[in-house]
Amino acid sequence: MAVPRDLLTVRAGLPDPAIDHIERLLADWQILADLSFADLLLFVRVSLADGRSGYLCVGQMRPYTAQTIYQEDLIGASFPVTDRPMVGRAFGEQRVIRDADPDWSTGVPVREEAIPVRFDDEVVAVVTREANVSTARAPSNLELTYLQSAGDLAQMLAEGTFPYAQDRYEEREISPRVGDGIIRLDRRGRVTFASPNAVSAYRRLGSLESVLGQHLYDFEPNAADLVGALEEGRPFDHETENEGAVVLRRLLPLLAGGAVTGGLLLVREITELRRHERALRVKDATIREIHHRVKNNLQTVASLLRLQARRLKTAEARDALAESVRRISSIALVHETLSQESRQRVSFEKVTGRIMDMLAHGLTDPEAPIAFELDGSPGDLPAEVATPLALVLTELLQNCVEHAFDGVPPPAPGRPAGTIRITFDRGVSTLRVVIADDGVGLPEGQTLDDVANLGLQIARTLVEGELGGTFETVPQDRGTGVQLVLPLP
Repeated sequence: MAVPRDLLTVRAGLPDPAIDHIERLLADWQILADLSFADLLLFVRVSLADGRSGYLCVGQMRPYTAQTIYQEDLIGASFPVTDRPMVGRAFGEQRVIRDADPDWSTGVPVREEAIPVRFDDEVVAVVTREANVSTARAPSNLELTYLQSAGDLAQMLAEGTFPYAQDRYEEREISPRVGDGIIRLDRRGRVTFASPNAVSAYRRLGSLESVLGQHLYDFEPNAADLVGALEEGRPFDHETENEGAVVLRRLLPLLAGGAVTGGLLLVREITELRRHERALRVKDATIREIHHRVKNNLQTVASLLRLQARRLKTAEARDALAESVRRISSIALVHETLSQESRQRVSFEKVTGRIMDMLAHGLTDPEAPIAFELDGSPGDLPAEVATPLALVLTELLQNCVEHAFDGVPPPAPGRPAGTIRITFDRGVSTLRVVIADDGVGLPEGQTLDDVANLGLQIARTLVEGELGGTFETVPQDRGTGVQLVLPLP
């Protein structure tokens, strides 16, 4: 399904500022749907395939406070103008159009209202509010407040003052909803209605008196900020903590003719949410500290092995310890990356680059350097995959560096003796890795298993045993290639 911006740009031909305004509406119109007890549909004008004028649905919102009318998704659907006459009237008359008689075409009585969406003195879209009136009953004080507030927001939408141009709330996913708690204020900041959930939230903050009829200064810890925002007619979001409770408040000024007539204060208690977030931050910091200490311990072991290697007399023993140091260092690279990340996944492309640098500086001959190339991206891998794969990659690359270019004629000055290419191909459930060189290749009539040393045996065991993947050679025009196919958790 196309995203609304694609529909608005390609089909409706709206300019970017108008599209930005519509996207702000789409990000914030759940409030209008809930207050209205109604489904919302957003329409723009388009030309249909047969050349006739019509309307394109670019947004749909179902209410949390009532049963939806539309089970199907209408975004992207086109309608001729005859199918949506009230939308056409709202575009033409540039005012809110209310249907006096319910429409029974869907099988249930639906009362429709068309609200023009004004931006920069022009109607760029129309919102329809469609409510099922078969369940209508005598409304409570709460429902009357909801409907009155919905009417105020609808008028603001028609005047171009909703959504708020200056609203830039960062945590929209936890923004208070209508059902979390709502307080209606007059233009001076005095409470004219408070839902039970809103009263309970303020009691958690320590306000034991009834808030109804009181001014914000009587019970709100940050009353000055809220009153200032209300007087200026701008939205305001604030989170406060008191007596162990955390409450998020969102102020929506109600405007008519450019003047402030009142405000809606949405209230949500998020004490448990913030408590869980703090616990997760502590846990995350602890895990990263553990990875940091593991990395330090591995580096200490590597340093001890280097010291031991300097005391050895035979080259074979020194080489064996040097290989162990590189293996330990490759594992330490993964833990170092995990100690720097705020999640238990590793950017393995970064680890691969560090391994290539380590081998390029530690094993290759400066007079005959070896070029490393990286194609594709492995993406982020969980630690249980990244750690053994880093060790496998180190073993295979080290084997290429040490054996692939034996007997190759010395290169010209400034030219590499050969190239080692690492290719990653990540699928939905597997990761394919190919390590290939353009060296001398395997001896005639021999396979990789015939010439396998300890490093290759370690690599195969890790791939097939620990990672549950496959390890095989792949044909090359020149040199040797190894392919790994690993399942991803």
